Amino acid sequence: MRLALGTVQFGLRYGIANVAGQVTRPQARAMLQLAKASGIDTLDTAIAYGDSEACLGEIGTAGFKVVSKLPAVPEGCVDVRVWVHDQLSASLTKLGVTSLYGLLLHRSEQLLSPFGATLYNAMQELNSTGHVKKIGVSIYSPMELDRLASQYRFDLVQAPFNLIDRRLQTSGWLQRLKSDGVEVHTRSAFLQGLLLMEQNQIPEKFMRWRHLWLVWQQWLKQNEITAVQASLAFALSNHEIDRVVVGADSVEQLTHIVNAVGMGCQLEFPALQCEDDFLINPSFWKN
Repeated sequence: MRLALGTVQFGLRYGIANVAGQVTRPQARAMLQLAKASGIDTLDTAIAYGDSEACLGEIGTAGFKVVSKLPAVPEGCVDVRVWVHDQLSASLTKLGVTSLYGLLLHRSEQLLSPFGATLYNAMQELNSTGHVKKIGVSIYSPMELDRLASQYRFDLVQAPFNLIDRRLQTSGWLQRLKSDGVEVHTRSAFLQGLLLMEQNQIPEKFMRWRHLWLVWQQWLKQNEITAVQASLAFALSNHEIDRVVVGADSVEQLTHIVNAVGMGCQLEFPALQCEDDFLINPSFWKN
């Protein structure tokens, strides 16, 4: 199973289509059990995801590879190396584990700051001591890799990738990462749930891209496939991608996602790609 379970909903209310709120502890436990039974072996979390790490630690993550992320180094940090080690130590304690499969930076641009080399070296130290198996970055745009590639080598990169945001592929970076032996995880297969909404559910601020939603809905009807099935099929049809990170608000939603895997992989997908940050980057949505 090439899906990974994203756990931001375990610590925060997250996603434009989220009506259930933060996942409860009993729901989270049941979701991990379902994930394991379905062959999902990777969990994605972050220090910035509220109490997601603590939730996972209470439930137990035995049998899973856990990937977490460091937040931005705070302004005025006196010793970046110590800060990195302290952040990881706190995460391991919360998670109840002795090591992580992956440790990523949530703000890759900090590697270009005056303390960038120190930040990277601190992560490498954690790798060399066995506390972290793979180090890397979580990016918002492949352009971040353009700026970093000449200075740094990563084991794992996570990036957005979906029917609308195809930059990881069209930029050539997906193929380049794989040829360099880098493990690739993608997220936002459903564009935070926007791709799963019916036409009349899509918020007005997204109506400037009305033509995309019309093409999408018509294509789904013509091919007699659900939005979940098609969105997953698109991401999973790219074999350079090692894991597709998906989040869910409930056991029922995760069951729906798991059951949708493998449907529609041979279809010719519609041309929905767009490079407008105000659509493809959720950090701009509030504005």
